[in-house]
Amino acid sequence: MDIVAIGDSTEDIFLGLHDASVQCAIDGHSCMLCLDYGEKIGVDSKTIISAVGNAANHAIGVARLGCSTGIYTIVGDDDEGKRALEIFQQNKVDTAFVAIDAKHGTNLSIVINFKSERTILVYHEPRTYTLPDLASPSWIYLTSASEGGVEVLHQQVVAYLELHPNVRVAFNPGTHQIKLGKDLLMPLLAKTAIIFVNREEAARVLEVETRDVKVLAKAFHDIGISTVVITDGPDGSYASDGRQIYHLARFPVKEVERTGAGDAYGSGFLAALVNKKTIPEAMQWGGANAASVVQHIGGREGLLEQGAIAHMIQEYVDITPRVFDTI
Repeated sequence: MDIVAIGDSTEDIFLGLHDASVQCAIDGHSCMLCLDYGEKIGVDSKTIISAVGNAANHAIGVARLGCSTGIYTIVGDDDEGKRALEIFQQNKVDTAFVAIDAKHGTNLSIVINFKSERTILVYHEPRTYTLPDLASPSWIYLTSASEGGVEVLHQQVVAYLELHPNVRVAFNPGTHQIKLGKDLLMPLLAKTAIIFVNREEAARVLEVETRDVKVLAKAFHDIGISTVVITDGPDGSYASDGRQIYHLARFPVKEVERTGAGDAYGSGFLAALVNKKTIPEAMQWGGANAASVVQHIGGREGLLEQGAIAHMIQEYVDITPRVFDTI
């Protein structure tokens, strides 16, 4: 296979909300969604989407872009898990590596959508990971996993990479992975070819205070990571090859909901590399894919095929990567 995604899957329930407010610190960061405490809060809409989560979104995203794709994930022996399997198969994602957990159900997330931004309540079932024989895909895309099993999963992945040195790793650390701390992440980071993080996550992984893109990128390169991708929400994205840092502005589309934008960017970027594109071209694939996803509810609906990627890039021809800095 071209790519095998590794990580948890979930079912998302989206609730559209209008009766709330946002309170931010004086610097405009550290914002909080505020609801009336002890009250019943009416919602405007409900949407249920199965077979999502970082790994699932990425697997389906790269499959739609023409990559032969599989996924190692664990779902429950329940209706939600069965729906996930059907959706993977419909999107041409190989399910040979999907494990069924007869004891614990499928993960659940409640996504509160307010003014195009989302706040996510995440429930991860406890998981025991046993990495299957993946043979030798060109890439592994490793992302969020459950808190109790993530450290063991990392050990299994590192051991697998020792036996398969030609397999490259793209790493998009989730919340529980970042919480492990830099020291525990280091064996995996040292084997990572591409890291996908947003600006805040980059600082947390490196355990530094700065948000300076050049400093963050150089620190990842010093670990041995050859390609560093740092997304920055409405301010676009950055990618560094160790010599030059490129910046791509956000595609100016009307946003409905941002869940899955980072996954869409990562799937577009990695699929472009599989298709022998340059890093600036990969940024355009990622940016176009993310711009499509944010125009829909959920992380899967807007994922594009190659023709639609090319069309969106042509439609926004002025949105091109530019050299931001050098290292």
